[in-house]
Amino acid sequence: MEKAEQIKVLKQLMAHIDAGTNVDAGGIRHTPAETYTSPARALQEWDRFFRGHPQIIGMSGDLPEPGSFTTHDDFDLPILATRDQSGRFRAFANVCRHRGAIVETETRGKKKLFSCPFHAWTYAPDGRLVAVPKEDHFGQIDKDCHGLTELPATEHCGLLWVHPQADGVLDMDTLMAGLTPEFDSWDFSRMVYLGEDTYETPMNWKLAIDTFGETYHFSALHKNSLFPFFHGNVQAYDTYGRNHRMSLCTRGIDELRGTDEADWHITDGAFPVYYMFPNVQVNVGATTVILVRVYPHGDDPHRSYSRITFYGRPEALDQDDERLVELPRQFAEIIRDEDYVAAASSHRGLRSGLLDHMVFGRNEPALHHYHNTYREALGLAPLPLMEA
Repeated sequence: MEKAEQIKVLKQLMAHIDAGTNVDAGGIRHTPAETYTSPARALQEWDRFFRGHPQIIGMSGDLPEPGSFTTHDDFDLPILATRDQSGRFRAFANVCRHRGAIVETETRGKKKLFSCPFHAWTYAPDGRLVAVPKEDHFGQIDKDCHGLTELPATEHCGLLWVHPQADGVLDMDTLMAGLTPEFDSWDFSRMVYLGEDTYETPMNWKLAIDTFGETYHFSALHKNSLFPFFHGNVQAYDTYGRNHRMSLCTRGIDELRGTDEADWHITDGAFPVYYMFPNVQVNVGATTVILVRVYPHGDDPHRSYSRITFYGRPEALDQDDERLVELPRQFAEIIRDEDYVAAASSHRGLRSGLLDHMVFGRNEPALHHYHNTYREALGLAPLPLMEA
């Protein structure tokens, strides 16, 4: 984030604290309960947002060197992500071209070759078929035509993007919607992988996204966990196409008053959270990044899971500070044990059939923006704004 933007955001937060105000969406909106409970809607989302839309599957640090790989199956599509011999990020259908077996079964690691466990057809990290056992018995195979099926993939601003369809398009200008310079300034490509957790939850996937959309709940839900460290119901908010940036206000901002603005850094008084359409949150701390990817279980509207991946800046790792790993994991556990528990309770209430809508307040602009861009992507009318 450019210095001028950091100062602008911090001053906005200070102004809200001083005036006792928050970002104002100008009114309230009602979102229908079926947004979260409709099987037909869930099927539409699965096809449109997860099987037919570019996905962020991680950060550059997941593939730190040639031969590194990760595997993914979050779109009901086995994916093998590699860094090939030249250092290029590649993505393939993790499916053997012989009989369709899954080639690589490990979650992550480093290998020079990938061998199918069924008949040992073997592939290089660039997808080439390099060995067919007993080829003289099997029959002549044109190896150039039987490599792993490659998927559109690009490494942009330290994020790994894949389109689940072989004929899909990665239009980074549209996907980033103006965020590229800011993401470049964070130097995400240098982040080092620290670990990953998966949280299974009995709720619609969008309720998980919603928990990141406001700090109105901090003084109640997080009164003994996050609220001592954050000013609740105070935020700065900016949109970038279907994406947004919400800057949470930490209590560290109080220490910046009266100091030289030239010495301010955004993470001294704020915690930037980027939402990347349709299902990713990038949480940026001073020394760590927490990447949250939220998925439904296929077209089931009542179950979802979140993959929480932790990354650290290499210079912080050099200090051998255990808190580098402990603090982001503690933050993620609060999401699991407080936010997601409350959201699952909301889902249970919505499934009761006794509510026909939920209400987004004027102090919850991220929810207004998220749900209207979501609806626009599905060809639905926007939620009307009503005076509060």
